[in-house]
Amino acid sequence: MPEQAPYRYSELTDMLDETLEVEFSFLKTDQIVEVLQSLPWARQNLILQWIQRVASTNIQLAYEFASRAEPALEQLTPELIGSWCLFAMDTYDRSGLLPAMKVIKDLDGFCTLGYRREIAAVFDDVQPVLLPFVQGLSGRRLALEQDDKPWTDGEVIYIPELFAPLESAEDNFQSCKAMVVHLWAQTRFGSLNIDPADLHAQYEDFDRALQWLQALEVIRLEARIALDLPGLYRQLTKLKEASGYIDWCNSYPQLRQELQQSGATVENSLKWLKKLYARPIPEPVCYQAKLDLERAWLARELRLERDKARFRDTLRVIAEEIAQGRDDHKPPAAFEMREQDGATEQELPDLEFLYLDQSMAVPEHLTELANSIRLDLTEIPEEYLVPAGPGEYDPSLLGDSSLDPGDVWSGTYHEEGAFFYDEWDFARQHYRKNWCVLREVELSSSTDDFYHQTVHKYRGHIKSLHRTFEVLRGEDKTLRRQTDGENVDLDAFVEAWSDLHTGHEMTNRLFTRMRREERDLAAIFMVDMSGSTKGWINEVEREALILLVEALEILGDRYAIYGFSGWARKRCEVFPIKTFDQQMDDLARATLCAIEAKDYTRMGAPVRHFTHMLNEVEARTKLLVTLSDGKPDDYDHYYGGEYGIEDTRQALFEARVSGIHPFCITIDREGAEYLPHMYGRANYVVLDDVAKLPLKISDIYRKIAT
Repeated sequence: MPEQAPYRYSELTDMLDETLEVEFSFLKTDQIVEVLQSLPWARQNLILQWIQRVASTNIQLAYEFASRAEPALEQLTPELIGSWCLFAMDTYDRSGLLPAMKVIKDLDGFCTLGYRREIAAVFDDVQPVLLPFVQGLSGRRLALEQDDKPWTDGEVIYIPELFAPLESAEDNFQSCKAMVVHLWAQTRFGSLNIDPADLHAQYEDFDRALQWLQALEVIRLEARIALDLPGLYRQLTKLKEASGYIDWCNSYPQLRQELQQSGATVENSLKWLKKLYARPIPEPVCYQAKLDLERAWLARELRLERDKARFRDTLRVIAEEIAQGRDDHKPPAAFEMREQDGATEQELPDLEFLYLDQSMAVPEHLTELANSIRLDLTEIPEEYLVPAGPGEYDPSLLGDSSLDPGDVWSGTYHEEGAFFYDEWDFARQHYRKNWCVLREVELSSSTDDFYHQTVHKYRGHIKSLHRTFEVLRGEDKTLRRQTDGENVDLDAFVEAWSDLHTGHEMTNRLFTRMRREERDLAAIFMVDMSGSTKGWINEVEREALILLVEALEILGDRYAIYGFSGWARKRCEVFPIKTFDQQMDDLARATLCAIEAKDYTRMGAPVRHFTHMLNEVEARTKLLVTLSDGKPDDYDHYYGGEYGIEDTRQALFEARVSGIHPFCITIDREGAEYLPHMYGRANYVVLDDVAKLPLKISDIYRKIAT
């Protein structure tokens, strides 16, 4: 096949002028065209494609890249040219034009960084994977953030933007994961409970003492990890072998034996530190993390003050509730607490709170506070079990109670309650990292009068739904080719008769038997609460959901209902109406009745949020059903067009890949123009009459769920 002819000068000029909008930007492209004209078609096409993709982010950034096309082709592979451009665009998203321009202008710097970046564990890529992992481990709920060096203050694990101590991308990811686990283990097993002033007082060279302590703690913490995370421990061993690590501890068998015993604490490491301080410091393992005692101790002091205030204030609330039920209205002066048996080494023992020798039910956040205190102090001091007196603590220590739920963008409240999701940019063919910020916002529930009015209005239809879904719930499945059963399996009998007459052995599986088929399905209904649903459409939506709920309660499927809306990428919102764990009680009905039109329809982030939720549910079949009146749209002018459709399509593709079946029910008469592209031709339905929605939605669900 002959090689394609290069683009001519005039063709290159036209393409660059259009991409770089020279009519408005007044950029000069003559020199760029001269360089590109001398290249073969494949290289021309490579550079032109990346100019177009970068231009979708910023015209000036694309021009700077185009101006450096020739040296880039000489120094970088096509894959690294793509990495360079994507790195610049990600930098633009995070920090703006000036830092992104520095990335493009510093080609030599990227040449050095780029090869390392190709095999490195990159923070933006590993953070969404490692954060849920580390938060699934026992102890305090930790955050994961970026810093120059890996360390932890006991509340946040910090890791570098790039981590590449080994020679392959997989080994570097596993090494980064091991490093994060070691930092978790520092918080879980007491490595941070050392006053740095003590080390300063005992050792002339504090840094030397700290390096030796780090090496000793690696031995101790690995033994702890091996007890309850044996698979990960085996991976640690492989990583050490891959890095050529020589285990210095082999020369100290007594040290190894003491630090690897199940009851070893940081005190055991401090004892050996005194013996080994003057000896040469061992080489660190590839995943060894920094032990920053000074910053961790400062964070610990602040945390203890805050946790004590919140813990005792929570006990105050419980004491007041107990007092209301007593004849003398006298609150308890103090509570008792004991640990329950049965926890593994990794887990903290469960706590039991007692009052007058009777076990009490306690809120989950009190247990979390107790666990945090135990990590810092090993046990709950007796004075913590005395409820706080009126006004005893500064309200700023008590946390969330003084925060306005509507103020979602101020201080740590934004950090604590926000979910960050990537967004697909179809023009750059790449994700914008952590681009959308989503929050779950409670709806102010009203009365459930509308619910009862709807049930009365459609009472005849509801009776029919109940009969239909009762039959569906009781479906029996015919099991064929059984050794015994109620009826003969004719197909199996014919085959057996044929086998008998041809001299083959005849099977004894000649019967059919009926078996009740258990349903194993979980569904999330995401309800469009954009401004376009205001008025009677909103009323029809609520009616449809009420009829659907009446049917689902008969069927017994696990389901959740959430509204979604938003205003630009930093204010995506979902509104819990009924969660998987919640019963359809009076509160849920009142919340459903409170559904009202909000802002815009930025769909990608909510779809990714609900995909994550469904992935946490154990079910054979998982459905994500969208109820909407139109296509994706937002205040951002670009999201309302092709960008929004492509981002939503990509989010739905991610859902399908994870085993979720997306489906859309829309009342947008133009839906057939874009829904096949987003959902696939068989995964949507367009209702031409809005008034039909309440009567149709249950039938539609029955079809897609069976």
